[in-house]
Amino acid sequence: MELRHKTLAVLALIESAPDPTAHRGALADIVLDLMKSGFDGYFLVPLKKAKAGFLIEQSASVGLMGAQQVIGSVARNIIGRMDAPQLLSVCGSLRGLMV
Repeated sequence: MELRHKTLAVLALIESAPDPTAHRGALADIVLDLMKSGFDGYFLVPLKKAKAGFLIEQSASVGLMGAQQVIGSVARNIIGRMDAPQLLSVCGSLRGLMV
């Protein structure tokens, strides 16, 4: 629930800002937090529940950490270049995913 509140706060900040581009970093941070949460919740937790074993869980965890670093770098770079309408569009998309 904390991530939801944090996400909503960042979206509100960007959507109400006179210059949304001033908050690119905050949006990138929340996108990365959501990505990590998704990897954990949709892959690592079910893998643990399946009792796949320590080595498989560790391999998955290390692999996902590497993927997060690559995706994170790309996401930061892309978000860092977005203009205000693009940032607001991303915010709208994120809001649409929140139930």
